[in-house]
Amino acid sequence: MTTASTQDQPTGDTPMLPDEGHVSAAVADAVAERAGHLFGLMGNGNAHLISRLTRRGFPFTSARHESAAVAMADAYHRATGGVAAATTTYGAGFTNAYTTLAEARIARIPLVLVVGDAPAAGPRNFDIDQTKAAEAVGVTTLVARPGNAAATTHRAFDLALQTVQPVIVAIPYDLATAPLTEPEPLEPLPGKAEWPPEGTDLERVAELLASAKRPVVIAGRGVVLADAAGPLKEIGDRLGALFMTSVMAINAFDSEWDLGVAGGFTRRHRLEVARRADVVLVVGASMNIFQTRYGTLFPEGTRIIRVDNEPDENHPIVVDYIRSDIRPFVEGLLERVQPTTTSTWRQEIPEVAEAEFRSSHPIEDPVEFGPDGRLNPRAVVAALEDILPAERSVVMDGGHFIGWAPMYLSVPDPHAMILVGTAFQSIGMGFGSAAGVSVARPDRTTVLVSGDGGGLMGLADFETFLRATRRGVLIVLNDSAYGAELHQYAAKGLHNQAMLIDEVDFAAVGRALGAKGAKAHTLADLAELKTWLATGDDGVFVLDVAISQQVVAEFMAESVAIKK
Repeated sequence: MTTASTQDQPTGDTPMLPDEGHVSAAVADAVAERAGHLFGLMGNGNAHLISRLTRRGFPFTSARHESAAVAMADAYHRATGGVAAATTTYGAGFTNAYTTLAEARIARIPLVLVVGDAPAAGPRNFDIDQTKAAEAVGVTTLVARPGNAAATTHRAFDLALQTVQPVIVAIPYDLATAPLTEPEPLEPLPGKAEWPPEGTDLERVAELLASAKRPVVIAGRGVVLADAAGPLKEIGDRLGALFMTSVMAINAFDSEWDLGVAGGFTRRHRLEVARRADVVLVVGASMNIFQTRYGTLFPEGTRIIRVDNEPDENHPIVVDYIRSDIRPFVEGLLERVQPTTTSTWRQEIPEVAEAEFRSSHPIEDPVEFGPDGRLNPRAVVAALEDILPAERSVVMDGGHFIGWAPMYLSVPDPHAMILVGTAFQSIGMGFGSAAGVSVARPDRTTVLVSGDGGGLMGLADFETFLRATRRGVLIVLNDSAYGAELHQYAAKGLHNQAMLIDEVDFAAVGRALGAKGAKAHTLADLAELKTWLATGDDGVFVLDVAISQQVVAEFMAESVAIKK
């Protein structure tokens, strides 16, 4: 990691470079010390900051749209677990990043966004109140000034890590090159609230689990952040329990007894098993409407215990909520749970641990084509499980199409399944997200799965994805429509004109930008991707798949049914 050194400072008659000795330089030096990479787009408000970093060789990836700059940083964190950094200019640069900033806030992503801002002396006619705009989506803004620029930037990184959410560092335009003054001390950050487990809670949960005949243990992102998957898996193994995870904790257990993602992405044959559970321990997962399949994941009467360090969201299906720091609770519970000496649920259903049960086959709907003659997306994605390299990162944009990849595509660990956009219910972030993942994990093949609507929305950063990716695959599940709207509203009789998109060949667009690619109309056409992968060549292959408009993802079908 590049850090400031005495060689960066002017000595004697050495002229000072334009990106030294001022507020922007101090912020840049702090970023270099705390982050491993910077994503951004240069403008008047951050030119000196970026110059200071790139001059010294600090890793920087430029986006083509500010929205992608924050999406890249967001995805970089999800792929590595490390704090991320991004930068935009003021005004339109800031507002262009507003949607991805909101996504990062709702998804609880620790990143620092350095932005230009209105002059400290007073706003210009084109300035907006960026601090209030950020506050509206729950993001804190810290202002860098001549006496606190470095300390404020370090404070932002500390706060982002402590609160697990984005923090903004604003550089007023007229202070960007202001000389540094004597350091102004900052008030220390208050300590992070702790929620130690109560012994009575631990004893009660241990007793409930010991009495269970068909226990299930579910891990969410909180387990990954707390590095508690190991002891939680040991608890499940002692009980003979089955496992499930949230999508952001996928494969956290690395167990043959894992039923996969809980919720709308659960495979049907696995769901049938999960619904037999009598006691469910949920740790570090919110159990939102998607994770619970709108309250249908488990039958009424199932005893559900949820442990988290976040406030209880009062989900109606949760019977027993315990607020506690996750790692201490899991370790305390492990001390109290003894290995089961009688037969367990696992012995009743040995097929769960067999390779066929855990594979992408048989798929729920094995036909090759939908009713309209276009490819069945289930069959396509299930086939891709065996074609794509196993050592991969799977990145998804938002949209109806996300219903299939988490069901059929396996990944090595929780950091390899990245869905940027789902927290804020947004589309168009795929190319930026995939570029961030490619930077974070160049050792893995980056597989971006996108719809045509989101792909067109974020098209400016198609080139960024190609530039940032050593080896990658873009799968466009192209139904020539905004599928979510089509299945929710056309089905109710609304006119579909605005829901349809003229067919776009993303493979042709990719070839124009320097990628390889093909359009797939049959499963046999997937062989072109397989042939390219066999070459071992670096670069990106674009597979545009013409999928059916009439095949509805399970999570969407449930959403439509619940809203009737």
